[in-house]
Amino acid sequence: MAVPIAVLDCDLLLYGRGHRTLDRFKLEDVTDEYLVSTYGFPRQFIYYLVDLLGATLSRPTQRSRAISPETQILAALGFYTSGSFQTRMGDAIGISQASMSRCVANVTEALVERASQFIHFPEDEAAVQSLKDGFYGLAGMPGVLGVVDCTHVAIKAPNAEDLSYVNRKGLHSLNCLMVCDARGVLLSAETHWPGSLPDCTVLEQAALTSQFETELHKDGWLLGDSSFLLRTWLMTPLHIPETPAEYRYNMAHSATHNVIERTFRTIRSRFRCLDGSRGTLQYSPEKSSHIILACCVLHNISLEHGLDVWSSPATGHMEQLEEEYEQMESVDSEACRIRQELLLTHFT
Repeated sequence: MAVPIAVLDCDLLLYGRGHRTLDRFKLEDVTDEYLVSTYGFPRQFIYYLVDLLGATLSRPTQRSRAISPETQILAALGFYTSGSFQTRMGDAIGISQASMSRCVANVTEALVERASQFIHFPEDEAAVQSLKDGFYGLAGMPGVLGVVDCTHVAIKAPNAEDLSYVNRKGLHSLNCLMVCDARGVLLSAETHWPGSLPDCTVLEQAALTSQFETELHKDGWLLGDSSFLLRTWLMTPLHIPETPAEYRYNMAHSATHNVIERTFRTIRSRFRCLDGSRGTLQYSPEKSSHIILACCVLHNISLEHGLDVWSSPATGHMEQLEEEYEQMESVDSEACRIRQELLLTHFT
């Protein structure tokens, strides 16, 4: 005789039936200080996210009661900024750990869908000039459209046979290629590259390279460190500077490029799910990549809303890997000519 099996909803057991939407936690009932300490962001920022994502998060559901967009966003922010599906976090907003996981997935996908809205290079001439002026004001490096670098984020091992995500330190990670402006606003973020790939290979295969070689501005360049090859649109430091002009160029390059390192530290300190202190991201590479990208979107939105970046360094185990590479000068004669002209024109 078949025995019927009932599938029980944890939230339903805890709270019973009633309204169609769960509103167990009210933003207006707590202080801004509490919201910042628990969820990482103040009330008005959270209200903005509710307006931005509300329609997406209110999609029809087959469940007996839907979780409100506000509650979903709080759950996701709690995870992003703490790096943990703590029972305390779920209790605070009145949902189970299983529901916490669903909320994080829903909000992550909603943010990823809007990534191109918040992470992009400026297109109009005035905005491009403002971008260059911002970089020039840092250390006198002209024509800079962004600084580029890679950073690793730890993930769980996809499976025993897949070694493509094992980085040089023997840990599983995603190698994330990012570009930022002088304020630390991200202009490009590719978060899906396997950790075994060196930075130069990631850049060779990235959409960013295709953009700059076929579409973007010809009157400027990115700055990259010596793990990348010199290109007409990517200025790297000189391996062995010899003249005063070359030393000045390298100093200005280093001071300007340091913006991306500060940006990486800021993102890790604000979004502790990425810094390794709570362990690795316990998701597939694809889902982990989406979580990283969602945090990048939130980083840009926070800067857009005037929220100061956090200056405290990340405390996790996945600090920027120091790449081991053989220093090579580019064989691109046009790229060498452009860098030499830059040296003569601005640093002599």
